[in-house]
Amino acid sequence: MTWWFAQGFATSLGLIVAIGAQNAFVLRQGLRREHLGPVVAFCAIADALLIAAGIAGLGVLVQQLPSVLTVLRYGGALFLFVYGAMAAKRALTPSQLNPADSPPKSLGACLALVAGFTLLNPHVYLDTVVLLGALAHSTGEPGRPLWFGLGAVCASLTWFTALGYGARLLQPIFAKPSAWRVLDGLIAAVMWTLAALLLLQKM
Repeated sequence: MTWWFAQGFATSLGLIVAIGAQNAFVLRQGLRREHLGPVVAFCAIADALLIAAGIAGLGVLVQQLPSVLTVLRYGGALFLFVYGAMAAKRALTPSQLNPADSPPKSLGACLALVAGFTLLNPHVYLDTVVLLGALAHSTGEPGRPLWFGLGAVCASLTWFTALGYGARLLQPIFAKPSAWRVLDGLIAAVMWTLAALLLLQKM
């Protein structure tokens, strides 16, 4: 059981520890210290539900409905492009890492954004639902899906908590306007790159 848990933990961590739209947003919220708890909780709970759905068999259904992924593909690309444009605009405007220097977002707006980054990404369904669901059942051993899934869920919770709350360690660096502008520029580049990849790749 411990080995199955470790496999789920390592596999899930390998899938989510990457530069992506969701991680970039969590990092930015951690640096701003704005609605961080709800944002981290949303990411972890959404991952847990998707992992559970994949283990329960939703992954097979997703594979059989390519049209759903196509809609998510184009919708996600548009969402990423717009948010990238917003980040690029911020990068061109000097600001410091101080909530008073830029208009704070409401809790609803933050949750809407993180929901878009999470649920409009077709790779979330391919990786979290299909891949993890398949790996959980790969050996057919009783009990493996449960422990593999628990490991995957714990990895997600660990990562988003560390990313969000660990971001404050970078606060002295991002007190400089130039560093904050560089971060927003990188976020814009990541968003546009992901949007282009979604449009160019064949699902």
